[in-house]
Amino acid sequence: MEAESNRGPVEEEVKEGVASIALLPCGSISGHFIQLPHSICYGLHGTELECERECSRGEDYRLIKLTIIDYNRKKERDVIVECRGHDAARLSSIDHAHGWEKDVVGMVEQKHGKNKILVSFNCETLKAEKAAEDHIRNFMPKLAGLDAVVNIGRMSITGLDFEAEEVD
Repeated sequence: MEAESNRGPVEEEVKEGVASIALLPCGSISGHFIQLPHSICYGLHGTELECERECSRGEDYRLIKLTIIDYNRKKERDVIVECRGHDAARLSSIDHAHGWEKDVVGMVEQKHGKNKILVSFNCETLKAEKAAEDHIRNFMPKLAGLDAVVNIGRMSITGLDFEAEEVD
């Protein structure tokens, strides 16, 4: 019976840790997620998706195609997340998105994959101006000088499986 449970779906595994995310003026995000207690580092890169309809929730709600990168395996997985807030961002899986038309959400999921990865992030520390630039120079030097703000906070990712075959 125990052997059977070992073959169960990997999607139940929850990776928890701390993320450091730079919010760029162009709407993109870049950063890293450190899974604790193992200190495994994953890269994060996100690009804003266009909403083809007027969204009733205002401009602080947007959809992001978030790419999670495993540098050791040289693999990546994409997931669509909702980003709320301006400088202090909150990311949540599209399953929990509010204010987007169902057909827009369906179109985005169809277009960008149907991975059942659930993401949750809440900014606990916001760094701007000199503090942000110092953080970026130390931990994300390629982003130096781009006038980004930095969000640091707890992140959890459920269902992230780099071993599964990607379905396009």
